[in-house]
Amino acid sequence: MRKEQNPVYAPVTLEFVTVALEYCSFIEKANELSLYQFVDKATKLLPLLYLKAALLPMIEPDEEAILETTVTEALYDGLRARLASLLGERDVYLNTFQEDMRYSETPIAAAISEDLADVFQDTGDFIALFRQGNEIVMREALALCGHNFRQYWGERLLNALRALHAIRYGEEECLTNNNMENPA
Repeated sequence: MRKEQNPVYAPVTLEFVTVALEYCSFIEKANELSLYQFVDKATKLLPLLYLKAALLPMIEPDEEAILETTVTEALYDGLRARLASLLGERDVYLNTFQEDMRYSETPIAAAISEDLADVFQDTGDFIALFRQGNEIVMREALALCGHNFRQYWGERLLNALRALHAIRYGEEECLTNNNMENPA
């Protein structure tokens, strides 16, 4: 397959790689930001990541392919814990879009930190595989990441964005709270 026909080198793929890398870097360095800085950037970066993932070419993953994962359980748990600490009491939100909610009279709580860590897990693994430079691995990583976006982490991203939007634009006290200081 010629490079210009290979979906690995398509402009939409390379744009996704760029945004996914920025997202991963942002999440890894979240503890260096104030709550306001984190929420403000997240509400801008997440829609872009969603858009770029939605534009990825549809490639079916090879069921027999075994790809190496780099986002370990320890890394995942560490990121989730740091995000939960940064978000504090604002981390938990009510998820009304969960399938189980249909059969429950009790609201189902979810955590922004877990949603963002889930997105990081797939995008982080994708970036690590893509960096290998092996076209077969890159194509399979692209197929798997796109599949996982459509089946799982796209919804998690949107849930986190909705909750972060409520923090950023819906809680007036947050704008004056010391935890949400806007570094002017």
